Amino acid sequence: MTKRTKRTIIWSITGVLIAILAVAAYYFIAIYNQVDKFQKKGADSPFYNVQPVETKKEPEPPKWEGTERVNILLMGVDARGLKKGEIPRSDTMMVASVDPVEKKAYLFSIMRDTYTKIPGHGSDRINGAITRGPNKAMETVSELLGIPIQYYVYTDFQGFIELVDAIGGVDFYVEKDMRYTSRADNHEYDIDLKKGQQHLDGKSALQYVRFRHDALSDYTRTERQRNFLKAVAEKMISTTSIMKLPTILEKVNPYIDTNLTVNDMWKLATVAYDSKMVASEQIPPMKLLVEKNIGGSEVLVVRNEDDLKEFVQEVFSAPEEPEEPENATDSDPAGTGSADAGKGTSTSTGTGSGAGASTGSTADGGASARSSSGSPPAANGLQN
Repeated sequence: MTKRTKRTIIWSITGVLIAILAVAAYYFIAIYNQVDKFQKKGADSPFYNVQPVETKKEPEPPKWEGTERVNILLMGVDARGLKKGEIPRSDTMMVASVDPVEKKAYLFSIMRDTYTKIPGHGSDRINGAITRGPNKAMETVSELLGIPIQYYVYTDFQGFIELVDAIGGVDFYVEKDMRYTSRADNHEYDIDLKKGQQHLDGKSALQYVRFRHDALSDYTRTERQRNFLKAVAEKMISTTSIMKLPTILEKVNPYIDTNLTVNDMWKLATVAYDSKMVASEQIPPMKLLVEKNIGGSEVLVVRNEDDLKEFVQEVFSAPEEPEEPENATDSDPAGTGSADAGKGTSTSTGTGSGAGASTGSTADGGASARSSSGSPPAANGLQN
């Protein structure tokens, strides 16, 4: 091999490396620029009207140092028909909890009609806490569950639709026919899904997670939301979606607000990527829940809030259930979850309000929906 040939090879390799580094730099800069815009400020924030008051009176959320458990409040709202600055009650409230030491993740869905104390504002349904600002919502949920809430992520229906569409939709098993029509929305948000394996795009996915027009109402809806969110998370960490991450972030950016900084997100992404979803729970669990009529409204009251806090700690400390063999069969096809994400998610039932015990089983993906769902009380009359 001549010196000229060697130089040509060296320069060719160098050129390829430079090109790869340039693409990588562009990729991470694009991600950084989009993530940095998630934290809305000033008039761009959906909480612009409450920020001046909140800054003076509301305590700041606790700091996360990266080594202790981190808890994130996820809130989805229906912002249709509202003017800029108006804050709707949250339609969906979840808490994602990640233990960076044990590499375990947990997901709690909070019933939106849960009646609890909103510090400094008396008692109300918990979904009204967000109208006082995100710090107040975090404080309210923190006091209810007995755990620190460090972060929040806030989005609306359109943000959810954009996210699912941006990752190419999700293959998911719809456990039954779902149909609902509403003239009030000019049929824009009608629900019409068929039982069976489906490829859900953004709009059909929104239909699935919103459906509550059956005998169990929000009790089964919150479970569906947890299962679908796990499926979305699995799709998000797939190779295809990771390569598309800058585009995904750009599409959802306008619809998201959070107090997560870019540095927080990098730390959290590293921890979450290595963590395994081990439990998924409804809050309050059935054994601690009672329906009451307060001020003419049907609400859900926690029997004993100390018992609820203890329940949360029991979820964290419960031993992980062994995985089922790959050739195990399930007589209930609804337990198959998503074909490409969350596949094999199963839900177990506890003894309801009687014994207060719950059992769980972990299927293929190790995602256990340890629902303490006995026979729920009648769901009629709860907030639409």
